[in-house]
Amino acid sequence: MIEQISFPTQSIQPKNQAQSTENSGKSSFSDMLKKSLETVNEAQLNSDRLTNALAAGQNVELHDVMIAAQKASILLEATVEFRNKVIEAYQEVMRMQI
Repeated sequence: MIEQISFPTQSIQPKNQAQSTENSGKSSFSDMLKKSLETVNEAQLNSDRLTNALAAGQNVELHDVMIAAQKASILLEATVEFRNKVIEAYQEVMRMQI
């Protein structure tokens, strides 16, 4: 019942492959970001579903509810930290003098 938490990562490509995917590079980051956010959302929804089922007295194990809640919490915290790093990088670029 325990599922592995994974964030999509982009591998380093050789220079010739990187040039061939240059046009799809813009969409690949947005696709990766969208998939990551969908993963966080699915974890949150799963946690809510299990919590509601436990509260309603359905046959749900407490440890499954706690694992789902912690998984959702960790994914959300990682997403917030990613957002903070992106904002920090943007602010640093904006402070640069030309």
